[in-house]
Amino acid sequence: MSFKFTEENLKRIEQSRKKYPTALAAVMDTVYIAQEQNGYISTEVMAEIADVLGIDKVNVLSVVTFYTMYHTKLMGKYHVQVCTNVSCMLRGGYEIWEQVKNKFGLDNMQTSADGKFSVEEVECMGACGFAPMIAVNEDFYENLTKEKVEEILDSLK
Repeated sequence: MSFKFTEENLKRIEQSRKKYPTALAAVMDTVYIAQEQNGYISTEVMAEIADVLGIDKVNVLSVVTFYTMYHTKLMGKYHVQVCTNVSCMLRGGYEIWEQVKNKFGLDNMQTSADGKFSVEEVECMGACGFAPMIAVNEDFYENLTKEKVEEILDSLK
């Protein structure tokens, strides 16, 4: 299976590229655009990103595997990330992690059979002063209780 950027996304990448002094500096934007188009970042997608930017494939791989916002496999329609790093852990992050896993019957990096939900335990989402927190896709929820988490999860249709 080969991957090619759409013409529209190539234009977006070129606009992004203009913001940075080097092509390498535009890699995060380009990976995000690729993930929007493809749903996840495969080996073929990484090769196309490297080709379009004229950078080494290992530079793309290092970004994709370092940041939790990029996925190397297809995630659910609702991708629920639960922070269990120190601040969140001290304020109930592990209990929330167990609650989310039990709610969907999934373990870390698993996707439901219907493709609706996926769950991921993450190290830090940068909201230490507002712990504990979860993210559902691009939406962040902070200062959570188990009751608030249940409301959020129940609202996902």
